[in-house]
Amino acid sequence: MSKAHAQVRRSQVITTWGPGAPIDLPRDAGIVGGLDTWPKTLDLDEVVDPRLTRKLGQLIGVADPRLFAPPADVASPGERSLGIGVWRFPQWVLVQEERAGDGASRSRRLVHRRGLDGGRFDGRPVVPTRFVRACPRGHIADVSWTRFVTHKDGETCRRQLWLDERGTGGDLGDLTVRCECGGSRPLREAAEPGPLGPCFGDRPWLGPHASETCGLQSRLLIRTAANAYFPQVLSALSLPEAGSAVRTAVEQVWSMLQAVEGPAELTVLRKVPDVATALAGHSDQDVLEAIERIRSGGAGERPVKEVELDALLAAPDGYGDDVPVDPNFHARGLPEAVWRRSDLAAGIRRVVQLHRLREVLALVGFTRFEAVMPDINGEYDTDVERAALALDPSWYPAVENRGEGLFLALDASAVDAWLGRDAVVERLGSLAEGHRRWAERRKLDRPFPGGPYVLLHTLSHLLMQALALTCGYPASSIRERVYVDYAGKRYGLMLYTASPDAEGTLGGLVQQARHLDAHLRVALRAGALCSNDPVCAQHSPEEGMEGRWLHGAACHGCALVAETSCEMRNDLLDRALVVPTLAVPDAAYFSAVA
Repeated sequence: MSKAHAQVRRSQVITTWGPGAPIDLPRDAGIVGGLDTWPKTLDLDEVVDPRLTRKLGQLIGVADPRLFAPPADVASPGERSLGIGVWRFPQWVLVQEERAGDGASRSRRLVHRRGLDGGRFDGRPVVPTRFVRACPRGHIADVSWTRFVTHKDGETCRRQLWLDERGTGGDLGDLTVRCECGGSRPLREAAEPGPLGPCFGDRPWLGPHASETCGLQSRLLIRTAANAYFPQVLSALSLPEAGSAVRTAVEQVWSMLQAVEGPAELTVLRKVPDVATALAGHSDQDVLEAIERIRSGGAGERPVKEVELDALLAAPDGYGDDVPVDPNFHARGLPEAVWRRSDLAAGIRRVVQLHRLREVLALVGFTRFEAVMPDINGEYDTDVERAALALDPSWYPAVENRGEGLFLALDASAVDAWLGRDAVVERLGSLAEGHRRWAERRKLDRPFPGGPYVLLHTLSHLLMQALALTCGYPASSIRERVYVDYAGKRYGLMLYTASPDAEGTLGGLVQQARHLDAHLRVALRAGALCSNDPVCAQHSPEEGMEGRWLHGAACHGCALVAETSCEMRNDLLDRALVVPTLAVPDAAYFSAVA
């Protein structure tokens, strides 16, 4: 295990450098250790959020798992510093040899750490190789370089290996692995299927002897690349939870109530003094519902986002000047006369200011090469594969963020009328076909999320960029949550910013709700014409040449934002559903751009 030290923020442990993530240290490289290398839970702060805990329990099949925050990066005065273990990885390194005279090419010895003396080779410094092998299930290991090279004698030898580099670009086509026996092999062949052999299930973040059965083919991975680590994160807003009081009361006398099947048994047990005291003030119906929820481990609960949407739409009107009762959630709907300044926002029904909010993020696992995204309700399928965070996880890392934001809801009748237009039906058919091809290639059984979701998701990205111009926050620090309830015909989006380091934020974002009309105007103008038009506007999702099946008219010049801000990793976007474009002028929800 590495003895080097480095610091990252608590939130980055959940989203970027969690267990199993390759990490560069000041003088070395490693892989973040599993939960077994973390401090004991007695030394960690517990994160409490009943709703998220129950959802996590459903996902992993454990009732009421516990959540703990990563240790603080700097200890308070008088307290001992705690940290997270990091295993040294990879084991193969490159010796920093002198360059050739022209500086355009060089050869560096490729050696194992066993051949080092005090971290150096023959007095020369070394750097970890950036090439390893891995599989989508999260397993990762060193490339077996001696077996990869095609040796002259036809058999694997143990002579010195070299990495020959032509040019200065570092492209795989310019790299060759060479053995002193005269054999060699271009490194670009390692990127093809087969040469690296099968995956043996190596899990170095859990220790040197923690491999498991796998069987997939190993793939070449650049350990510092963006596809080396895709965390699976559950998130939820902390809301006043209806039924939490009755659930607590039932849990107090659960040993007696766990056998209750109906009103008759409950009536008998209510005569027991302890039960009568605990259930005082709660109706039989509420108690029976709480018993069923506890017995099923929360199964059958509504999606997290649906509960959040209830709370956002139920926020009372006001200007937010009253003193917040709940420090975790304080929302007030803006009177229409404050934010509606023109007919441009005719399709928007309500705007809510979120003066205070608390978001909890919990890391449940990770993959490599390909991200596994939650559905539009923010939840993962129970059969989704993920790499384990510990040999036998009994708790999961989580972090709480506090911040502010704004929420807007679309007019349901306007959405229905928009969905009935012929041009919209045709455009959604093209997007649905692209989604079908994407799901078929990835062997997923996931339905197309529907036009309202793509509409809101794209509008969210355009508004995010418009708000960043005046709210005081960079676009990369603004995040989104898109809400679509087809059964109830409720559609909305929330833009918010949150941080684990402060009680609240600057107030710049929440106040922009009053100027929604102006921000919407900027967003629609920016979305109407992309710097990459007409190519961007004419992109067809069902065409496989580019492989962008989940994009309509969307690219880095218009609708794509930082992936830390997007809940769908910049997929399911199409400007044509929001504003008229050069190629599709008649499928937009906001048809008039002033």
